[in-house]
Amino acid sequence: MTLDQSIPVDAIQYDDRGLVPAIVQDYLDGTVLMMAWMNRESLQKTLETGDTWFWSRSRQELWHKGATSGHLQKVKSLRYDCDSDCLLIGVEQIGDIACHTGERSCFHRVNGSVEPPLADTLSQVFEVICDRRDHPAATSYTCQLFKGGDNKILKKIGEETAEVVMAFKDDEPEAIAGEVADLFYHTLVALAHHNVDLKAVYRKLQERRR
Repeated sequence: MTLDQSIPVDAIQYDDRGLVPAIVQDYLDGTVLMMAWMNRESLQKTLETGDTWFWSRSRQELWHKGATSGHLQKVKSLRYDCDSDCLLIGVEQIGDIACHTGERSCFHRVNGSVEPPLADTLSQVFEVICDRRDHPAATSYTCQLFKGGDNKILKKIGEETAEVVMAFKDDEPEAIAGEVADLFYHTLVALAHHNVDLKAVYRKLQERRR
């Protein structure tokens, strides 16, 4: 993939070292994966190759993200802020690992513990649902749905769909939001039950968006 070459490499406001911070996020669910530094040359190579290239301040050299580990970053979008002094790069993270520690994101530390980074709301809910699937708890409604299998899960999707239709017919914004949230939730349970990653759905939507 070759990115839009019209990005003004020379118009970016580099600091006195010739560097600009680059924030990298998952292009599907918005998870912030890492922050690194770029200079003109690494930005140009990123635009030309479609992979992320950065400038290592410690080694004083260019580095191709994932060239050694195989965890490449395929660039899907590249933006710069209103002051032209910070970059935001949307990527497809190969292997779903961006951090050298093996974590998905470099931003995984919270009060000394390791926690998954925040993604969009649907992805967060889906992660909880998958955890309930893999670590059942008797008192969990989600686990009860999994225990009932397709018969119970799909019945609930049918019921929630009917309630969504009625909420729209009644034209009640609060009820519409609540019923659609219920439908989303039960659909996520069905995805988890059939081991379909939510990102697969996002990829389909991205394909159709284009």
